[in-house]
Amino acid sequence: MPKVLIVDDALFMRVAVGNMFKEWGFEVVGEASNGKEAVELYKKHQPDLVTMDITMPVMSGLDAVKEIIPEFPDANIIMMTALGQQRIIVEAIEAGAKDFITKPFEKNQLKMVVDNILGIDEH
Repeated sequence: MPKVLIVDDALFMRVAVGNMFKEWGFEVVGEASNGKEAVELYKKHQPDLVTMDITMPVMSGLDAVKEIIPEFPDANIIMMTALGQQRIIVEAIEAGAKDFITKPFEKNQLKMVVDNILGIDEH
């Protein structure tokens, strides 16, 4: 069962995304509301996948990526972005994030990104 870490400062987003992953057969090993917690939980659980919000208190998603990737270069991080954050997305991808999805998104959009990153072929 693949493990996922969900990072978002909005509880409702963590719950919504977590429910999607549970439905897809993932184990949600942790939830973080800021980048600092995300880095700590990543080190503890080393999940197969991370959904990472960009704009959060304490430490941004971008800064969390910059802390996780040097130590765990194979980390699979999907950036969750609001509209108009293109510059930050580019920086996150350059820092090692694997992909991004723009909020609000449809469940099947996220599933396609997840399957692509993890090499899951649904066909």
